[in-house]
Amino acid sequence: MSLLFEPINLGGVALRNRVVMTSMHTGLEDKRQRLPDLARFYRERAEGGVGLIITGGFSPNWRGILYPGAGTARYWFSLKGHEQVTDAVHGAGGKIFLQLLHAGRYSYHPLAQSASASKAPINRFAAQAMSHRQVKSLINDYVISAKRAKKAGYDGVEIMGSEGYLLNQFLAKRTNQRTDEYGGSHENRMRLPLEVMAAVRKAMGADFGIIFRTSMLDLVEDGQTADE
Repeated sequence: MSLLFEPINLGGVALRNRVVMTSMHTGLEDKRQRLPDLARFYRERAEGGVGLIITGGFSPNWRGILYPGAGTARYWFSLKGHEQVTDAVHGAGGKIFLQLLHAGRYSYHPLAQSASASKAPINRFAAQAMSHRQVKSLINDYVISAKRAKKAGYDGVEIMGSEGYLLNQFLAKRTNQRTDEYGGSHENRMRLPLEVMAAVRKAMGADFGIIFRTSMLDLVEDGQTADE
């Protein structure tokens, strides 16, 4: 416990302590007119002593949004006005990362995409399989989204690879039936997450924080094994 309130350097980002407020959807992320409320919400947490705040999820492109109208980070207008959020947290002594979340087959719209064509039990819409070209394009979308986040004042990004969202769908046999270099063996199934991380790090440099969030238990048949 004595270490909890000690400062730490996380991927080039100096944190005042090791207390992290993990991602949660507040219902404020997707409406620009609610950004002052979001800024106040996060500022209060930073004033309370949280060292690092991670936002609710923003998709790296429009196909990955959780539902129509949900937030994205990819486009020039996506994070417009977010400086008021990051300034509020920084003014209270905290740091803040933007979570990049592609929902994959959990996207609640008819143009959802996943590693392979499939339908999630919790979704009325079936997802289309991503083409090889779309997979490569997605990597660039993550890079551009990270650049947008940095321009808006975020100290880093958290790349969502857990809880059954798109990158987790590539990692798990249950949802990845591909026959190209992104499917089959565990080495192939983890290729896209690794390429995303490598591309973002190369583009952003060593002083920009990057977290990869992964599930240690998929808790579904043909999910990742403990060793994986």
